[in-house]
Amino acid sequence: MQATAYTFDPDTRTGQVLLDDGTPVPFDAAAFDAGGLLLLRSGQRVRLEIGHRPTADGTPHITLITLQTF
Repeated sequence: MQATAYTFDPDTRTGQVLLDDGTPVPFDAAAFDAGGLLLLRSGQRVRLEIGHRPTADGTPHITLITLQTF
């Protein structure tokens, strides 16, 4: 799945992405760390891997976030 980086806090390594339909989805430090990234800037295209179980509020649970490469 692809999305666009929306917010990122380098201190906590957490943030949000926007899915292509505009839905904001949060990611945690574990997902960020799994992708091996050092920084994420708003507007960057990213690739996501989604876990099998949604979060408590029904949003997808992001397990991995990496930069989208062409």
